[in-house]
Amino acid sequence: MTQVELGMPAPPPETLAERRRTRQLRVGPVGVGSDHPVSVQSMTTTVTADVNATLQQIAELTAAGCDIVRVACPSADDAAALPAIAGKSKIPVVADIHFQPKYVFAAIEAGCAAVRVNPGNIKRFDDRVAEIAREAADHGTPIRIGVNAGSLDERLMRKYGRATPEALAESALWEASLFSEHGFDDLKISVKHNDPVVMVRAYEILAERCDYPLHLGVTEAGPAFQGTVKSAVAFGTLLRQGIGDTIRVSLSAPPVEEVKVGAQILQSMNLRPRKLEIVSCPSCGRAQVDVYKLAEEVTAGLEGMEAPLRVAVMGCVVNGPGEAREADLGVASGNGKGQIFVKGEVIKTVPEQQIVETLIEEALKLAETTEPADGGGVTVVAG
Repeated sequence: MTQVELGMPAPPPETLAERRRTRQLRVGPVGVGSDHPVSVQSMTTTVTADVNATLQQIAELTAAGCDIVRVACPSADDAAALPAIAGKSKIPVVADIHFQPKYVFAAIEAGCAAVRVNPGNIKRFDDRVAEIAREAADHGTPIRIGVNAGSLDERLMRKYGRATPEALAESALWEASLFSEHGFDDLKISVKHNDPVVMVRAYEILAERCDYPLHLGVTEAGPAFQGTVKSAVAFGTLLRQGIGDTIRVSLSAPPVEEVKVGAQILQSMNLRPRKLEIVSCPSCGRAQVDVYKLAEEVTAGLEGMEAPLRVAVMGCVVNGPGEAREADLGVASGNGKGQIFVKGEVIKTVPEQQIVETLIEEALKLAETTEPADGGGVTVVAG
């Protein structure tokens, strides 16, 4: 009988796809485009004119791992607050402009790192492109052309009948061409839709037809659970093709939650350095321990840890020992006790009631000898 040498498995790819090549731009200190990491954005929910409240929320977003923040500017009071907010924020501030073109100029003058415009609902926007391009160029301010299905230009709605992928892409490319005619190409484009299938196809069309950086988003994605699923599906599909340079997860939830989900998606695809990763089984009839409770307590006890550790919390004898052995630190639980693994070796067996404190204690020891990863927040993966 011939013995087949199986050998060691090849290491997994560092990322799933090469990034689509794009133009490069800078939103304040953050590089945007294929030469730079995919960045996570969110948007404040405060009244922008309330400078203190807005800066407080920006600070919370920054702490959660947000790279770029957008603030709404629907009124003169909001515009007046932009210089203070842009000047004091620790991350780049993008002004979000709808309806009134005068606020585009106010945002540029205020020192915002970029301005997002929605051509579909700004009065006579195309007539002001030359003026906007000149002002933005003079200040070195990038422009994001943000097309939304809910506010598509009436001309395109008449042509296509609805917000099709082709309509969204045509709208964005038309506006980009107007800026380009005036020598301004410091642009980023988004074409958002609440249907991930429509959204994905619109971005695929853009990726084929231009080399501008693309900002990904499923707009009005819904409550936290639904919106997370929609965004993960859409972003994963596009990022797998190398499409996407910045992302925003739009949730009917506090903006910090958007940042956590966005960072999680990028970390899961190796597009953002991982930090703490909890691997835990989904539980089944084989489990001899409350895996849900165990995983939650370990996650809570290690919250905020900077070291890129993989911690396995397993509850049965089938997959438990193998997963625990593969992790930096793990436990295989059963029969009222847990085997503690460190770097593949069993170091001790402890009673079930001591599993959590033992894992936390060993994780802290490992963290002292492990270099922190750069970027992103805490990663929690349930198996």
